[in-house]
Amino acid sequence: MSSELVIQGSLFTPVSPTEFTFLRQALVCIDSTGTIARIVRATDTDYSDVQQTAQRLDHLWQLPHNQYILPGFIDLHVHAPQWPQAGLALDRPLDQWLNTYTFPLEAKFADTTYATKVYHHLVHELLRNGTTTAMYFGTLHLDANLALARQCAQQGQRGFIGQLAMDNPDQTPATYRQTSSQEALQTTERFIVQLQCLAKTTGAALTPVITPRFVPSCTVETLRGLGGLAHRNDLPIQSHCSESNWEEQYAELTYHQRDAAVLDQFQLLTPRSVMAHGTQLNADDLTLFADRQTTVAHCPISNCYFGNAVFPVQQALNHQVNVGLGSDLSGGFTPSLYRNLQQAVMSSQQLQDGVDAQVAPAQRGRGTGRISATTAFYLATKGGAKGLNLQTGQLRAGFAADLQIVTDRLGTLMPNDAHSVFERLMYQTTPAEIATVFVRGRQVIG
Repeated sequence: MSSELVIQGSLFTPVSPTEFTFLRQALVCIDSTGTIARIVRATDTDYSDVQQTAQRLDHLWQLPHNQYILPGFIDLHVHAPQWPQAGLALDRPLDQWLNTYTFPLEAKFADTTYATKVYHHLVHELLRNGTTTAMYFGTLHLDANLALARQCAQQGQRGFIGQLAMDNPDQTPATYRQTSSQEALQTTERFIVQLQCLAKTTGAALTPVITPRFVPSCTVETLRGLGGLAHRNDLPIQSHCSESNWEEQYAELTYHQRDAAVLDQFQLLTPRSVMAHGTQLNADDLTLFADRQTTVAHCPISNCYFGNAVFPVQQALNHQVNVGLGSDLSGGFTPSLYRNLQQAVMSSQQLQDGVDAQVAPAQRGRGTGRISATTAFYLATKGGAKGLNLQTGQLRAGFAADLQIVTDRLGTLMPNDAHSVFERLMYQTTPAEIATVFVRGRQVIG
């Protein structure tokens, strides 16, 4: 059976946190379901036959030599309603930033027309940055969250979308919270049903996500109820964990446990859970995450502003904790996972070397913990896919054809061995260099 599309070009795909595969002038064969049916290497004996058949059927797309195929990126942590304030007030403490700017902005999404306008722009912006899958926090407003889902469906992005739950009157403003645990749980249940119906009628890749904002924002009844909902419906869970000094201290003062233990108490740490930030996680917390097979969404740009520390990616990987990458709009100012993977590398180097010159070099940093661009690429692709239990994040037969075609504009000036090209793409790619984006075999950009 012939493929619907055959893309001829060189590709990079992750293997592990320390290794990627490079294939020069491969044939990526995509079938009618949007799945990669086969990848034919230039050395395979039937390479010419596959190429000629595709050309005869007008299914062949030959890329120029300065373009490369990469897996689409997976953003594990996006606050969708915060897009209009990206880059705003990042010099403020977290509590001021939330109460003065963020909560009032999110409250505006009671207006579904406004929500649709914002989400139309956001989904397009993420796609043009190479993000083919996003895990979204919505707002308290069911209709606005469905508007986000419709934008994902219309524009072709794979969306994991959460109906926000926050009902604790001690930690949330009266103008932006649910009035009771009953309201929080009932709204979440209605959202699950309606999103699943939308996914069925549109054929879009949409998944509802159980979404307590974080431990401080929810009552005990809501945390317990959401954990039960997730288990009864076999749904993914997203929240924040050990995001900052404040969040960790709240858990210890209120529950006399660490933040991770509180979430675990309410069945919110599971193999389908993605917990953002984790800058304050200790070794015991990482062991708990590994035992529960819970993923950390590393948000390196946001952590520079609000995390009070650098998340130790390498230590987490050494503990067998799965780690993906998140932009954390708008705690992170950019929708680009390229910018975030660059910051992940830079932050890891600061963690290793330390940042305070007044401290002796031997005591200044951790001495270990530096990661490479290869590791950061893994987080943005295979690590994210593992966290969402998806057959994507790699260019591999049987996996969804989620991919981006990226132009190397500096190849005529610089070395062109595989590692040089790879690192150049990781550090130099902007939306201007992302020529085309596919999700499930459908061209959504370019």
